Amino acid sequence: MSDTLTFLKNFIRSPTQVGAIAPSGRQLVDRMTDWIKWESIRNVVEYGPGTGVFTEAIADRLHPEARFFAIERSPELAATTRQRCPGVNVIEDSASNVHALCRKHDMQNVDAILCGLPWASFPDSLQQEIMDATLAVLRPGGQFVTFAYWQGVILPAGQRFRRRLDQNFSSVHRSPTAWANLPPAFVYRCVR
Repeated sequence: MSDTLTFLKNFIRSPTQVGAIAPSGRQLVDRMTDWIKWESIRNVVEYGPGTGVFTEAIADRLHPEARFFAIERSPELAATTRQRCPGVNVIEDSASNVHALCRKHDMQNVDAILCGLPWASFPDSLQQEIMDATLAVLRPGGQFVTFAYWQGVILPAGQRFRRRLDQNFSSVHRSPTAWANLPPAFVYRCVR
């Protein structure tokens, strides 16, 4: 319950940065993480862990030799994720700085990026900035996974984001809807 209150409080303060009123549910977490080829990836980054529900699932699935860090802008949400996942490095920064953060953590390239950012609430310039940063670190064949709420699909920014995925990835697939999530969402599964 405290995670939900923390999430809601951050949504009210910064709806364009948080994007939802509650943390993602188990069904959406599974749709985000089950697609990743955990046995073969070694460098993993998460954008926007929020309260750490995806972070926890990632940490549970990581190969023992994998390196992983999460990037969260909100100090309060970063603290919540650190508390939930004490062994994970949660960095308070912007996903647009992922290239510098990867260099700092000796990751030449990234095998998988799992993203909880609210793309449909971002202006075009921020979408492009984060996508450019993502493409600068994600290796060819690397996996990028993010989700979208159904109500965001009809927004111009949501449609613009989908076009951006199609332009930048060799394959883009949409998962079945996680109807049990609040609000219902689906996952974009992309390969560079």
